[in-house]
Amino acid sequence: MTKLDFDRHRRLRQSATMRRMVRETQLSQDDFIYPMFVKETGSEITEISSMPGVFQWPLHNVLEEVKEVVELGIPSIILFGLPAEKDAVGSSAFHDHGIVQEATRVIKEAYPDLTVIADTCLCQFTDHGHCGVIQDNDIVNDASLDILAQTAVSQAKAGADIIAPSNMMDGFVTAIRHGLDEAGFEHIPIMAYSVKYASAFYGPFRDAAHGAPSFGDRKTYQMDPANREEALREAQSDLNEGADFLIVKPALSYLDIIREVKDYSGVPLVAYNVSGEYAMVKAAALNGWINEREAVLEKLISMKRAGADLILTYHAKDAVKWMNEATRKGAE
Repeated sequence: MTKLDFDRHRRLRQSATMRRMVRETQLSQDDFIYPMFVKETGSEITEISSMPGVFQWPLHNVLEEVKEVVELGIPSIILFGLPAEKDAVGSSAFHDHGIVQEATRVIKEAYPDLTVIADTCLCQFTDHGHCGVIQDNDIVNDASLDILAQTAVSQAKAGADIIAPSNMMDGFVTAIRHGLDEAGFEHIPIMAYSVKYASAFYGPFRDAAHGAPSFGDRKTYQMDPANREEALREAQSDLNEGADFLIVKPALSYLDIIREVKDYSGVPLVAYNVSGEYAMVKAAALNGWINEREAVLEKLISMKRAGADLILTYHAKDAVKWMNEATRKGAE
């Protein structure tokens, strides 16, 4: 038989151990940020119907969830607050005893080494559900910046380790950086939602956080999904204003953007694996259509491979458990 000249790539795929030896991208628990919803009213732990396995936590129960996160070795959480009262300017967001501030104090007292990230936005706290101040049915950019800065300072006073502004107002990073510095929090980093698209994949989060807009949409401040170059402009603006991390949100439909922004920015990049991306996998798995474990780990590895340094994901606890199981089996 004539000897054919071709490459034999399969040589390095012959066994599980050999595949592990040449694996280019690895996941670890250190890659994950775990999101938590903390609520000011009600005493019951409430599962979110559109996000099976994700819960709204009353303040007096919050350490139950945090304990498991810490035991799994996940290094950080991000807090989303559900206030008892809402008003036109979201005053509960910057109240020194607001739900995010109180949860931060409780968590940091019990687990001082856990990195607590405070989501800094207004949509869950305003009675209209938009991420800024409203005037004549328009979101007023500059007036919203003062409120964001107040919120960030209040969260830092409560013990937040990182401030994560997410409302996509122009100038939001510089306003918060100035506010933090003026208040003596020069050491607190900013994890900016720099590239946040106006996505259809946010639906379950808005149910979970009771933050859907009461009129219109958020397309005047969140980005058009069709745009790539705009992502780089947004990233550069936030870097210029003092961002220490950049977030791309959503992740799965924007892997190309993750790679572009990572290569362009040179700072730690966070991929936000959003609620709709989580819910799709959960729904398919619950119907027996896909293998949940394999699908989750595959999509998380794709985000890391695309360039994400960190992944903000509701799958974090399950992913670490599955990874630990695989490690134990490999050691047997």
